[in-house]
Amino acid sequence: MWEIRWIVRLIHILAASVWVGGSFMYLAVVMPALRLGGPAPAVAAKVAELFKKMVNICVGLLLFSGAYLTVDRLTQTQLGLSYIVVLVLKIIGALGLFVLAVYLSQSNIRRLAKRKTRLSQASPQLMLALGILVFIFGALLNALFENTLAPH
Repeated sequence: MWEIRWIVRLIHILAASVWVGGSFMYLAVVMPALRLGGPAPAVAAKVAELFKKMVNICVGLLLFSGAYLTVDRLTQTQLGLSYIVVLVLKIIGALGLFVLAVYLSQSNIRRLAKRKTRLSQASPQLMLALGILVFIFGALLNALFENTLAPH
């Protein structure tokens, strides 16, 4: 049984790393390079399309692996209120990420807004910040879980 947990945890961590790391790469490298390189709408559109496909795969993997890991952890041991609070915060952060991903993937909405609204302009940075926060919550959950297993 531990093999399944390990594989699901690996999938969860890799999918989150790809999404958050990809978001960082997109914001810090790809977008500035596209701006500096001059108008290349075809290249920018293809980059956005491929990134959207990658994010969609990551979201699917994260939803399934996250649900499995949540049920698995909650049924293993007495975790305490602090674990539950951090878990709820992580789930809220992850849901915020999913909502932002859906918002950013709606090209018609972005075209209508012409990236002039505050949400349209801040969404990529907000997604990266939320992703980092969710990673921190995940590390905290792991530490809390391991603390419940350690003999006192």
